[in-house]
Amino acid sequence: MRIATYNVEWFNSLFDDAGALINDASWSSRWDVTKAQQTGALGQVFQALDADAVMIIEAPDSSRRRSAVAALSQFAAHFGLRANAAVSGFQNDTQQEIALLYDPQVIDATHDPQDDPGFPRFDGIFQMDLDVDATPDAIRWSKPPLELALTTPIGPLRMIGVHAKSKAPHGARNDAEAIRISIENRRKQLAQCVWLRGRVAAHLEAGEDLIVLGDFNDGPGLDEYEKLFGRSGVEIVLGEGDAARLFDPHARIALSRRLGAMPVTARFKRKGEPYLQALLDYVMVSPGLRAKAPKWQIWHPFDHPECYENPALREALLLGSDHFPVVLDIGL
Repeated sequence: MRIATYNVEWFNSLFDDAGALINDASWSSRWDVTKAQQTGALGQVFQALDADAVMIIEAPDSSRRRSAVAALSQFAAHFGLRANAAVSGFQNDTQQEIALLYDPQVIDATHDPQDDPGFPRFDGIFQMDLDVDATPDAIRWSKPPLELALTTPIGPLRMIGVHAKSKAPHGARNDAEAIRISIENRRKQLAQCVWLRGRVAAHLEAGEDLIVLGDFNDGPGLDEYEKLFGRSGVEIVLGEGDAARLFDPHARIALSRRLGAMPVTARFKRKGEPYLQALLDYVMVSPGLRAKAPKWQIWHPFDHPECYENPALREALLLGSDHFPVVLDIGL
């Protein structure tokens, strides 16, 4: 069985209000890429993945006028994907939903949000003191994680799709303000990961198989502000101390190295500067699933041999998004 996570930059811009692809020569929301180029590239990537399920981060918008499920269903039909059913969860106001595109002949997926004492549903409010003033702060998700109950060939499975808060200092007018916003955003990102870890711990304690996947906008050693807090959000979600652990091999590599080559899942263009590359996307699995000897791959166009040696796929990965798919293959 193949499961992937893929952050598709500005996927929403490729659809009209009826969910139909805008497959023309107008500019997409990606720099110097037309809608036809991006839709064609994404179709090629999804066809090559041929996954049983893909957790799509930055999926098309759901609102009064638009439907992520309708858009993804039409996308799948247009490109003849066997993963042609979609499910999404709580809507958000960012035009970037979290949705699962899956093969209904292999998997059954249902939105199944949980609500535990101390760790409410992800569309609610989590109370946590962020600034050590003895007063709890109200934490909200701008993009509530997608909690799913799945029936699969390897048995029942819990899945949580995640798009954690970005730590970038958007809106900063000077260096001091950038530092303040960066620290504030990191506090919120860590709090979201504490909230998520509470849900993870409940599933692990219940002995349930679990996959947590998506874009964490974070990782071990990613920025200098981590030193202020001593850990990354990824480490919190994976589990610390004697707690039951999730596992992701790319996170383990990043945690064990401060020098040397690192896995990369995203590549960002910066005007007049070299590309910025980072490990932001993860597929974390519970101990029971790890025991099945799954294999992880990052479909990086230059680091993954099969992607690099296929010029058409390599170009499609570069045109489709600024993130690359992370793929988990797990035997039946």
